[in-house]
Amino acid sequence: MKKQVIRIGQIKVRPVEYSGEGMNSLVRRCAKILFVRDIDIAEVKIIRKSIDARKKPELFYIFTVDVTLNTGISLRKNFKNPNVSMVTEEAYRFPDSGMEKLDTRPVVIGAGPAGLFCAYYLAKNGYSPILLERGEDADSRKVTVETFWNHGILNPESNVQFGEGGAGTFSDGKLNTLVKDKYGRNKEVLRILVASGASEEILYESKPHLGTDQLIEIVKTLRNEIIRSGGEVRYQKKVTDLIIKNGKLTGLQTQDGEEIACNVAILAIGHSARDTFEMLYQKQIMMESKSFAVGFRVEHKQELINRSQYGADYPDCLPNAAYKVTAQTDENRGVYSFCMCPGGYVVNTSSEEKRMAVNGMSYSKRDGVNANSAIIVSVTQSDFGSDHPMAGVAFQRRLEENAYQTGNGMIPVQLYGDFKNDKISSKEMMEYEPAMKGAYCLTNLRNIFSESINRSFIQGMEQFERMIPGFADSKVLLSGIESRTSSPLRIVRNEKTLTGSVIGIYPCGEGAGYAGGITSAAMDGIKVAEAIGMKYRPFSE
Repeated sequence: MKKQVIRIGQIKVRPVEYSGEGMNSLVRRCAKILFVRDIDIAEVKIIRKSIDARKKPELFYIFTVDVTLNTGISLRKNFKNPNVSMVTEEAYRFPDSGMEKLDTRPVVIGAGPAGLFCAYYLAKNGYSPILLERGEDADSRKVTVETFWNHGILNPESNVQFGEGGAGTFSDGKLNTLVKDKYGRNKEVLRILVASGASEEILYESKPHLGTDQLIEIVKTLRNEIIRSGGEVRYQKKVTDLIIKNGKLTGLQTQDGEEIACNVAILAIGHSARDTFEMLYQKQIMMESKSFAVGFRVEHKQELINRSQYGADYPDCLPNAAYKVTAQTDENRGVYSFCMCPGGYVVNTSSEEKRMAVNGMSYSKRDGVNANSAIIVSVTQSDFGSDHPMAGVAFQRRLEENAYQTGNGMIPVQLYGDFKNDKISSKEMMEYEPAMKGAYCLTNLRNIFSESINRSFIQGMEQFERMIPGFADSKVLLSGIESRTSSPLRIVRNEKTLTGSVIGIYPCGEGAGYAGGITSAAMDGIKVAEAIGMKYRPFSE
């Protein structure tokens, strides 16, 4: 459905004014720009909202809005304004179905963002998918994860990495993506999230996020809609084997011995499904090693970040600030911030015994006292020591074993100044406590990575100090390790049909190497559902 509206960009509103008057302040600005009365405006819809802090202490919200005028009201003749245009928006549309017959229900393996959205669109369009998740449902998983954080009892099959909602459920829930969106999938993902309980603000915030507390409920709503639309969801169903005959998929086998007839399977397995990667390699599914990045979580007081981004006397109505920093080192490594969590927590995200990994997490309000971000260093096959498809996985595991031993099973923490000087940190030298989910201990992180990675990390931190004063203060907290930034391999697929090296297999999402976050993974899930839809007619027909 097409709809034409008036789009106005570059509307500046002071944060205090907007927090006090909300949409009324925007209606007045729009009426003034369009030379109409406030009462002539039927609707103002925010398309984008960002903060302009380039001229601190002067701060503004910058809005782009779509305006609909009341019937009979039009712009005056010869109206011209470079920030005003007429736009036509077209709603997302799932493609027409193909003609091939499906003999079995399509099976989606993994209930992270890619798997959920793939199953959602297959179900909505009559394909009756079966969604298999190796971990627990969202509510049970939450209890299991909190037990791990509080008591250190790890469930290797259901944890921060595995379970309904995927790894992103216990994260900041960031929804911004750099993926180009000429097909409207990004907007469609956000629309479905709002329909599933997310705040409408994610539709227009420049850096939208959800938070773990919202994500758990949203995931449950998505799952129930899949079931209501004819799909089926099964938990604690890890796929352990593929049945392949003459280069075609004919079935799947799960850990409990069940065999499921299947001609179409979507591999939305997530980037931590290392045992599944190994099974796929043994089945000669084409995979290739890829570069990723590793590093430490870096914690600052949130107030430091707020002052650096907004200025000393910023208004209280502004949200806790985020940052993004990048650097290049003498050894030609990229160093950059990743998954920055304002007012967040560092969380133990381990999924294998005697291996330690961390990530960042925020709740929807982002109101914690510390800010944290991964500061990560790019690594390649030269670091892995091999170009074998599984070499990146082996590299991750070695680092996580080092981190586990360094922290004696707890999250290892060190002051940045001590890291530079290669000495163990002490409690007496700490100026603030880390905000963490899971037990931690003070130690020396220097032996986890190679000296090349350590040098690059320090160079990056020192460059970031020039961007954000205090960023590389000696009392800043480091914790380790951040090793699951993206998939260490790519499951090869044909980019025209999205099929893998075996007919009927569709690699999908972040674990397969085709996404990098909640939104891009969900978008790839929709993309794969479209490819299946364009080839096959609905299973229900």
